[in-house]
Parts: sequence; C-alpha cells; structure tokens
Amino acid sequence: MDANLNTIQLGDCVQAMNALEEGSVDLAFADPPFNIGYEYDVYDDKLEKQQYLDWSEQWIKAVSRVLKPDGTFWLAIGDEYAAELKLLSQEIGFTCRSWVIWYYTFGVNCSHKFTRSHAHLFHFVKDPENFTFLADDLDNRVRSARELVYNDKRANPKGRLPDDTWLIRPADAVGEALNDDDDFTWKFHALEPNDDDDQTYVLRPQDLSESFSQVEDTWYFPRVAGTFKERAGFHGCQMPEQLLGRIIRTCSVQNSLVLDPFSGSATTLAVAKKLGRNFIGFDVSSDYIEYGTKRLSNTEAGDALNGSPEPTKSAPPTDRKQKELKFRDRAAPSTSGQTLGPSDIANKKINHMTLCGIVEAFRRTHAGFSADRVVADPEMNVEFTGMCSRLGLPGDVRQWNTLLFRYRKAGKLTGIPTTRRTDISWEDSDEYMFASEIAWQQMIAEVEAVSLDEILCDPSLSLRFHERASSLAPDHSKLEYRWAALRLRKQATIARGRSAELRLPALSDMGQSNSVDLSAIQAEPGIYVISKSKNKKLYAGETLNLRERLGLIQDRNEEWSQFSRRLSVQAIPLDQSGTAKLAWQSCLVKKFKPQFNYSKLRTA
Repeated sequence: MDANLNTIQLGDCVQAMNALEEGSVDLAFADPPFNIGYEYDVYDDKLEKQQYLDWSEQWIKAVSRVLKPDGTFWLAIGDEYAAELKLLSQEIGFTCRSWVIWYYTFGVNCSHKFTRSHAHLFHFVKDPENFTFLADDLDNRVRSARELVYNDKRANPKGRLPDDTWLIRPADAVGEALNDDDDFTWKFHALEPNDDDDQTYVLRPQDLSESFSQVEDTWYFPRVAGTFKERAGFHGCQMPEQLLGRIIRTCSVQNSLVLDPFSGSATTLAVAKKLGRNFIGFDVSSDYIEYGTKRLSNTEAGDALNGSPEPTKSAPPTDRKQKELKFRDRAAPSTSGQTLGPSDIANKKINHMTLCGIVEAFRRTHAGFSADRVVADPEMNVEFTGMCSRLGLPGDVRQWNTLLFRYRKAGKLTGIPTTRRTDISWEDSDEYMFASEIAWQQMIAEVEAVSLDEILCDPSLSLRFHERASSLAPDHSKLEYRWAALRLRKQATIARGRSAELRLPALSDMGQSNSVDLSAIQAEPGIYVISKSKNKKLYAGETLNLRERLGLIQDRNEEWSQFSRRLSVQAIPLDQSGTAKLAWQSCLVKKFKPQFNYSKLRTA
C-alpha cells in the first residue's frame, strides 16, 4: 500500500482494489460511469443493462472488501441506475444513512421529460452502529433559520447539520443573467471561483422558490410563497470541490485514507490532499492520470478549496433587500403581440444563453482559427467543448459542435476575426483526400450519417470516418483527413464550373488494379477510375502522382476488396491535373457517376 499511497494508478479498478490490503481504506467516494453513452477515451459507456449491473456489483464488492469495518462509502449516480445501485449496495452489505440530492440550476434540457437538474449521492456505511460522522465539527454545520431569520436567542450557536438536498453550484459555474424587466442578457465573467454573492450554497429552499421550476425533476412546493429569486448561473459537469469537501470533512479524519476508484479529473484526490488526508485513485485512462497527477502536483495540504467557502462562513442571510437577480415569472409580450407562456420564456432564455455560451466558448478557444478548424481539429475541439462544459451549456459534444457550425452559417461569429489559416497545402492533401472522400460518401451511403457536418460534429461518427479513411491512406492525422473533406466540399462547386471548359480524353483499357505495371506509369499528375464491372464505377479520382496513387491502391488491396474482390482500373496522365484542382475529377464524375464520389462534383 505504501508504494501506491497518494498516487493515481493505471488499471481496472476491480483488480486494483482487490490487490489492496483488506480493510485498509477509511472513506471511498465513487462517481462511476453512468452508462448513458458518454464518450470516454478508453471506456465504453453504453453496456447492456445486466452487463453494467454485473460490473457494478464487482466494483462495489471490491469497495466493501477494502473498507475498514467502520468505513464509509459515498456513491454518486444519475437517475438511470440510482435505484438499482442503491439496492445492490444494500444487498452487498452496506447500510444507507442518507440519500442526498445534489440540485443544480440550469440542468440539462430535455425535450420529452423534466429537465435533469440533480444527481444522487448515497451515503453508505459498513456498520450502522460504528462509523465516522463528524457532526459536531463547526466546518460541517450551517447557521440555522432560527438564528438568521427570527434572531431567536434559543438558536444553537454551533448551527445545525445541512439538509439532504444540496444546492451547490459546480466549481466551474460562470456567468449570470441580467434582467431588464421582461428581457434579459447573459454576461460571462472570468473563470474564477465563485464569490459569496454567487450563492454557491443556499441555506433554505424557501429562499429559492423560483429556482424549483415546474419543468425540472426536483420539485419544491414552499410552505409560504416568497419573493426571493435565485441568481442564476451556468453549471459544469465536474464535481465541485466544495461538495467533496463536505463529504471528506464529515466522514473522515486527518491522515485517514480516501479512495476514488474512478479518479477522472482527480477532484476527490485533490480535495483529500488539501484537507490533510491520504489518498489513492485508479483510472483506465493514461490521459486522465497524466492530467490528475499534474493537478495533484500543484496541490498542497491546507490549500483552500475551489468555490465558495462552507455555509458557516458564506450562507446568505435571509434578507429580502439583498442584491438579487429577478427572473419574472409573469408572461412577457412577444413581438407578435401574443403572450408567451412560462415554458416559452424558459426556452427563450435557455436558447439565448446557449447562443451566448457557444459564441463565448469559441471566442475563448479558437486561437484565431475558423470554426471549421475548431470542429475538425481534435485538440482544439477538446478545448472548445471543454469550455462549453465549463460554461454549463446544456447538451453534449455533438450538439455543441453542431451549434457552432449553425451559428457560423447564420453569421453569429462575424464579430470574432479569423486571423490564422490552417497550414495544410493542397499538395499535401492530395495524398489522402481521395480516402476522405470515399470514407465520407461510404458513411452517407450506409446511412451512418446524412452530411459531412454530422460526421465531424459527432465524436463517434468522426472516429468511424477516421478508421475508414486511414484504412485506404494510412499514416495521416485526424485533422488532415477531416480538413481534406472540408476542402473538397468547398472546392466542388468551383471544380464543377471549371470542368465545363475541359474535354475528357480517352482512358486506358480496363485492367486489374492489383496487377498494374507501375514501372510503365510516370510519377506525374493524372486521372483514374476504379470499377467493379464495366458498368459499375466505384470511384473516379485525380492525383498529382499517378504512379504513387495506383501503387497505394495495390498496397491496400485487402481494404479495397471490401467493395469487390475483382477491381479494375483505368488511368491516363494529364499535365493539367494539378492546376485544375478537381476539375478533371468532376469531368469523370459527371460521365461515370461513381458510387463513392461527392455528388456535387457533378450536380449543382
């Protein structure tokens, strides 16, 4: 254990935990994959239900084995499997002390169910009679309403324990809505920890009557209606340090051992280190471990937790005169003279904030490049979508990328100048553009996607695109394949116009693609057609180096055989091929209508 203490280990958490000494951990906090299709880099988050439950049973049993007899286990989970994992944990032997609801404002918008605005936090113990719970620690108590509201001298000066519904804005919450009667705008601030005025913690739900919207899945009916309205903010998906701080402070003591089987961004471990606990974490992603280790190296015991301080120091007094944002729930008149209902107003606000958020995320991360580059470049896209997450935008990577393209086409990004060009030349693209085109058109033909935009915006589709393209022209980057497809699409209209001025010469006779004599072909520009049969053309292309292109087709014969076991090729050198930039290819596409060419090379 000593060798692994205060580290993040690479590997499967079940095996790793089973290798630890039995009964060696004081507190375990697990925020496992929710099995909802989230895109991890090395984990499949869409298992069959029983497979997911079987796996959950394995790792929860491993947690139970490694916990001390008086140990504590906290589980964070979404709606989809909350009930199942609670029962499963109890069957394994845990006792549930609390079922905490973490409520956060501006949850993920849903079209056919109530808006998701909470996560479940289960507080389990191994021994219901003997466990760590530091209820009398002042850092774990909040000021009571008796003290704050009624100024009752009978109020306990130590305060009270918090309720089991926690209203905590995530650590990366950014921005606020600024109302002007019935209209509003959204203002973004620097990505800094929330200050006290942002109300990261809220003492009493009565003070937030308007935040419990009828469209959300945490419902609150106040005993007495109030007029206080919440200052609204975006929320991010990262677990707040203050939330982990509450758990670790309450359920462990100094120098005890905290375990996180799914380390991820290492928030649990960072908070444990700040609070003077030992820690150990596991993850299957080397990238996550690298990030988490770097984060821990910049963290020291005694560092303040990110986000607002605990409620004992920052709980807002119940003062109706304090500065607050007022979201009016009365209907606002629309431009058409019709009255908008509450859901219309809510949707308008969400849409407006989403637009502001996408534009702001692009502004902060585009580094002078275009929106196309931000979506096509995997590294830049991680920055952009990560910023979208930090700004708490509803949706996922696919939706954020799609909106960026949509807003670019609608002229919403014109105020953000593009000052840098993507440095990939047409000559460089020639080596693999044909592979990008075939992969793109193959996915369209097989109804995996309806457009290139969809392929580029959806992480799973873009991965499939890369696999297909690299099988035909290997050893190029994801950005290169994607940029080639974008370049081809942009050039197609120009090439189609230029092709009207060209006269297509006769091609060579058909010969087997895998038996072409390459020594008889010059390393010069040319055009070619790949066929399944005399009347069935698969692909027509042009290249700056005909010998090299046909040689690559021969080398990748096995990959081409997916289209047909017997492929034929026709080719001819053309000195103008390089300057025409797809014009000669457009001529071929118009004449033969091949299966895997971009259709707009032949039609308007």
